[in-house]
Amino acid sequence: MTAPDLSRRQLLGVAGATVTGACLLTACVEPRATPQDDASEVAARGKGTRVAALADVKVGAATAVDLDGHALLLTRPAEREVHLFSSICPHAGCKVAPADGELDCPCHGSRFALADGAVLGGPAPSPLAEIPVEIQGDAVVLAG
Repeated sequence: MTAPDLSRRQLLGVAGATVTGACLLTACVEPRATPQDDASEVAARGKGTRVAALADVKVGAATAVDLDGHALLLTRPAEREVHLFSSICPHAGCKVAPADGELDCPCHGSRFALADGAVLGGPAPSPLAEIPVEIQGDAVVLAG
């Protein structure tokens, strides 16, 4: 039995499909950053690292912030109370976003509290990973 004759175009198509399949398979098995890993990396930036201006987040609300490529959620449940969370949902790794008075995951409907990242509803098995912060003057900074 002889191998079928493939044109150059057909051969390149088969090779391309094989490479694409291998890349997709690799993406499926590569470990994703966990919410705790993300929070630990941010906290390692060190005490006093500026996260945002306090005025960037209204009382009773949340805002998305980026710190060196880490997507985070800064919340302000009360005038002099702020919290910082990893935006990685502990359910499936989707990006949680600010919503009206809470934090919501658009992928599967998990909802989290502004004050402590606790699960308010949905399939998330645990709260959002928190990164210690404090208010210094008019800024929110990483705490020790």
